[in-house]
Amino acid sequence: MNERPEGERLVSFEIQRQPNDETCGATCLSAIYRYFEAEVPVETLIEQIPTLEDGGTLGVLLATDALKRGYDATLLTWNLRLFDPTWFGLPAGDLQDKLRARAAAKQNAKLGFAAQAYIDFLDQGGKIEMRDLTPGLLLGFLRRRLPILTGLSATFLYRDPRERPADDTPDDIAGDPVGHFTVLTGYTPSSRELLVSDPLHPNPLSVKHTYPVDIDRLVGAIYLGVLTYDANLVVIEPRG
Repeated sequence: MNERPEGERLVSFEIQRQPNDETCGATCLSAIYRYFEAEVPVETLIEQIPTLEDGGTLGVLLATDALKRGYDATLLTWNLRLFDPTWFGLPAGDLQDKLRARAAAKQNAKLGFAAQAYIDFLDQGGKIEMRDLTPGLLLGFLRRRLPILTGLSATFLYRDPRERPADDTPDDIAGDPVGHFTVLTGYTPSSRELLVSDPLHPNPLSVKHTYPVDIDRLVGAIYLGVLTYDANLVVIEPRG
C-alpha cells in the first residue's frame, strides 16, 4: 500500500529578494504568479498595486490584482479592527454595506482606505471568509498544491524591536509594530513546523529564503498582523 508522505511541500516554489523594505507584498505575489507559470515582474506589480500613505500595501490589494489577471482569490481574515465576526455568511452586497458603515462610524483614513479595498475586492468576485486558523486549514491548501500568501507581524515573527514609522529605525520605546508578507509553502505535522518562503533575505531567522517556523509562533504572527491592517491569508489559484 502506498503511504501518503507526511506533510506537504511545494518543492518548485522560489522567491526573489524584495527590492526594498516596502515591496515584500509585490515580491510574494510575483513568486506566486511564477509558480503558476506566469511571468509578472516585481517592478510591474510595484507600479500597479496601490500602496498605503505610510508605505507598503494590503493583502486585499494583492488579491485584487490576482482577480484582475484572471485568477480566483479567497481571503481569510482575522482583522477585527475592520470586520465583525457576525458579518461572515452575509451576501457580498450586505457585507459591503457593513464595511461602508464601519468606515463612516470610525472616520479613520487608513481604515476607510482598507474598507474600500475590500469592497472593490468583492466587486471583482473575490471571496472573504473567517475560519479557525488551524494546521488542518493550512495543510488543506498545501495538499491542493496552493501557496498561501500571508500578511503577518514581522515584529512578532522575528522578535525584532518596533520601528519608527518616519525612518524605519528600530526603537523599542517610540516605535510601532511592523507588518510583512511571506508565503507558506510547506508543513510537517510531526515537528509542527511550517515552511516560510520569505522575500526578506537575509532576515533575523535565517540566511535562506525558505526556512521552518514553529506553527504556534507563525499563527501568533498572523493574528498580530491585525495591528497593521492585515492578519490574513490570501489563497490564489488558476480559475476553473
